[in-house]
Amino acid sequence: MTHKIGDVQPFVSVIMPVRHEEAFIQRSLGSVLAQDYPLMEVIIADGMSEDNTRTLVQMLSATSHDIPVSLIDNPGKTRPCALNLGIRQARGEIITFVDGHCEIAPDYISQCVKHLQAHEEAAVVGGPIKTIGTGFVGEAIALALSTPFGVGGAAFRTVQDRIMFVDTVAFGAYRREVLDRAGPFREELSVTEDDEYNYRLRAMGYKILMSPHICSHYYSRSSLVKLWKQYFRYGLYKVLVFRAHPGQMRLRQFVPPLFVLALLLGGLLALLSPWLLRLWLLLIGVYLAVNLAASGYSGRRGGWKYVVILPLIYTILHLAYGLGFLLGLIRFGRFTDRFR
Repeated sequence: MTHKIGDVQPFVSVIMPVRHEEAFIQRSLGSVLAQDYPLMEVIIADGMSEDNTRTLVQMLSATSHDIPVSLIDNPGKTRPCALNLGIRQARGEIITFVDGHCEIAPDYISQCVKHLQAHEEAAVVGGPIKTIGTGFVGEAIALALSTPFGVGGAAFRTVQDRIMFVDTVAFGAYRREVLDRAGPFREELSVTEDDEYNYRLRAMGYKILMSPHICSHYYSRSSLVKLWKQYFRYGLYKVLVFRAHPGQMRLRQFVPPLFVLALLLGGLLALLSPWLLRLWLLLIGVYLAVNLAASGYSGRRGGWKYVVILPLIYTILHLAYGLGFLLGLIRFGRFTDRFR
């Protein structure tokens, strides 16, 4: 399935879903306004922020003379609601999404356009993200989020050196005709809406291209509590995607909930038999050994000082996602066909 964009530079709409981003909006919006691509607009869909996000957006917009910036309200407050609002207002032949927690390279848009023009078979293009943390804990979290043990086989987080077709990308650039055909993002999903959407595209025969020339930075959570909440919600809402599109799931996505289930059931069964207790302790021991080995490998690659906290971070990633998924099976059990 090919989709040609002409040699004339296409107009690009950048949609930014934001809410309470005063700590990052100057970097994220500033990087968008610093693009070397001349034909673009920026649509910021704000989820009714109660901090200084809107004020900072207006200040930055006032300094942008070449790029039109629109600030619109997002009463739904979630990312998919913001994306749908932005798409309806966007004028671009290409539409890309940039979060308030990320910073894109100056040639991000031009590289997206270049790759869409060069690869007519690609409906979406994007690049790997480099995760950055602030402070000791944030830096360790960023390191963990860049490893297969931390996030599984998500190519856009772990592969940095080659062009390839992938299941999904972060901050992708979409051909407008593809978005029109696929329809809106699912607003039932507070998170994981991009996974669901990109699966729908692939099911329709579209391809998603990732290139290392399309560069961005993502700022990770800076505390363990925020990390737990983030990955618990990922697991929780992944259940809705699973129920609607079972074929979208990969084995790696079932490992955390199965591990948590084994811990919970194993702990109860261990009370009944010394043999079951030994099996339960063996499970914990194997996990701790693998966790420590992965932490040591990550520490050697990113800094030995982080080894003291990496095991805890990995444990939070796995337990929060796994527990969220299991509770999602209970919470969303009656919504099996909610958005087929």
